Amino acid sequence: RGGAVPMSGNQTISRIPFDQALDAFEPVLGLETHVELGTASKMFCGCPTEFGGAPNTQVCPVCLGLPGSLPVVNAMAVESTIRMGLALHCNIASWCRFARKNYFYPDMPKDYQISQYDEPLCFDGYLDVVVATDDGPREFRVEIERVHMEEDTGKLTHTGGDTGRIHGADYSLVDYNRAGIPLIEIVTKPIVGAGALAPLVARAYVTELRDLMRSLEVSDVRMDQGSLRCDVNVSLAPAGEPWGTRSETKNVNSLRSVERAVRFEIERQAAVLSGGERVVQETRHFHEDTGETTPGRSKEHAEDYRYFPEPDLVPVAPSEAWIEELRATLPEVPSARRARLRDEWGISDLEMQTLVNAEALELVAATITTGVDQGAARKWWTGEFTRIANEQGVALEDLAVTPAHIARVEALIADGSLTDKLARAVFEGVLAGEGDVDEVIAARGLVVVGDDSTLMAAIEQALADQPDVAEKIRGGKVQAAGAIVGAVMKATKGQADAAKVRTLLLAHLGVEE
Repeated sequence: RGGAVPMSGNQTISRIPFDQALDAFEPVLGLETHVELGTASKMFCGCPTEFGGAPNTQVCPVCLGLPGSLPVVNAMAVESTIRMGLALHCNIASWCRFARKNYFYPDMPKDYQISQYDEPLCFDGYLDVVVATDDGPREFRVEIERVHMEEDTGKLTHTGGDTGRIHGADYSLVDYNRAGIPLIEIVTKPIVGAGALAPLVARAYVTELRDLMRSLEVSDVRMDQGSLRCDVNVSLAPAGEPWGTRSETKNVNSLRSVERAVRFEIERQAAVLSGGERVVQETRHFHEDTGETTPGRSKEHAEDYRYFPEPDLVPVAPSEAWIEELRATLPEVPSARRARLRDEWGISDLEMQTLVNAEALELVAATITTGVDQGAARKWWTGEFTRIANEQGVALEDLAVTPAHIARVEALIADGSLTDKLARAVFEGVLAGEGDVDEVIAARGLVVVGDDSTLMAAIEQALADQPDVAEKIRGGKVQAAGAIVGAVMKATKGQADAAKVRTLLLAHLGVEE
């Protein structure tokens, strides 16, 4: 039976278990992904686009919409959009226009946004994604409706209240630095047939899209900084019936949250429909802390943005020759690169999928280029560092450790200067900000105790402390050697080579393995 999710104001949202929801209804997805381009200047003016500048310092008359100012199209933004469209197997329009999208809201100072309406630059494409299932990897083709250019809006900060949203706030602050940054919107066609895999398909699509944008070097696609944002549309209907009313969860800003938003909306809408009520067409807000969505504003009726052609900009008409020149610049797509690296490294599809799921592939590849064995590179990134990143709640790439650090540690392990245990202590220091590898080793005194006389002294002391264990070893119970090795490791503060200690111990007692 359905459960209930607490909301603010002591309200609740009913939902039913995911599997039960899928028994009764078919989900239909639609994803609208916004990508801020990494151009040096804004879409229609020369203002800088660096993230993190002091509020309202990266503005000019054009992006502030002051009277008499005229926009000029950023040629690099157009080029980047065409390359994106080609990588998504889109058709490229031979002629298209910008349009004014009129609305009155303080995040756009001129009260309209320059966008593209019925004439996008790129249209009718697709992106293939792979999701893991109990029966092995399964490929889905996500069809692309359009890829169009527009300018980003400013950023509002609502102060006061408990939610950080405008309702209940005491006042709002606006920063126009982001207003006018080139923004590309990638809109999918309805995604049908995913069934219970719908949340995974949504996450896989945004992940693949992000990796594709990185390979094209058109954006840093940092979801935590807002340069990649996703609007998640979900609707449900009984099998074989027309699609239901959709909800639109706005500005979801992590891969995990895309998956969670889809799952939550399926459970919520299933409860609404099962209760004999109707789903309201509305925008919704996703809450990272709870994984829930709450209502935003109603979209029962299509909003009239009064689109009309932008009178201050000439049409964009890329030539076929230019399009082909740009096609020749496309890099190896992520899916092909993964297949190549899988074969080069001699790993299985499952092992490659593990790297992808951990978001460790690029870090492993970068580590291998420093000369580290692929097995060691995978061990560190998907083992120790993934664990630490999960504990800290940060992305793997945001940890302080780098491929160069791993290369240095592996070199020291190879020449006997470090053991695996000491290496972990070194990385602990690096991650704590104590310096680079050699600085941490020096500060912590992490030196392997490898002198035979020192080790033999520790072994003899351990044997004297545990004479019964010594007799067991001499009697053929070689597994008992672990107790002596452990004592030596403790005496040397973990800085001895355990394998060498074991070899010296057995030789001293005249016992063979």
